[in-house]
Amino acid sequence: MRLPVSLFASLLAVAVCQGACAQGSSSSQSTPAQSTGPPPLQEGANLGGIDLSASYWWSRHWALEGTGRGYLGTSGAGVNDLSINGPFVSEYVFAAGPEWLGPHNKHGALLAHALVGGAYGDFETDLRGNPPSAVSFFNNQMAFASVIGGHIDLNRTPQWVFRISPDALYTRYGIDYGNKATYPYWNLGISVGVEYRFKKKR
Repeated sequence: MRLPVSLFASLLAVAVCQGACAQGSSSSQSTPAQSTGPPPLQEGANLGGIDLSASYWWSRHWALEGTGRGYLGTSGAGVNDLSINGPFVSEYVFAAGPEWLGPHNKHGALLAHALVGGAYGDFETDLRGNPPSAVSFFNNQMAFASVIGGHIDLNRTPQWVFRISPDALYTRYGIDYGNKATYPYWNLGISVGVEYRFKKKR
């Protein structure tokens, strides 16, 4: 039975995570965001961080991949009289699912994955004790997440690989004020880094 495992650690991850922020129309601490729509995301947030992934290959073309990702940055905020502008936000994603090895040769490979799991969004840390409704933010919470995309591997040695990973990140955060609804968001991101293969061949 084949038991190859690979580990990918990104050195740089840039994600356009509009779902991890809110930009909006609330005018004061006592006035909640509009109840007729989601927290506005006119500018969003640019978050950077680290991706760690590992794959367990049970056949030549199929593996089980798991990923843990942490993104940090600042976000636009809804109109407010609290002098809160560009508050710090963070998001942590954990997901797993199938990975497929596509076209490949000794120089590189294309891989695809579809991962599901959860995301924890920390949106309230920099609000100075004010409620999220004051700046049209999501509240801190766990939410459903999925990661759909893949990897572009460029082999440097039989065990060391330079990897580029474009992904679409889906999250479904909700608010605990106003209409108390949940909102789906698709966000695009890309990470680059290195992979180490514990076995030279899949």
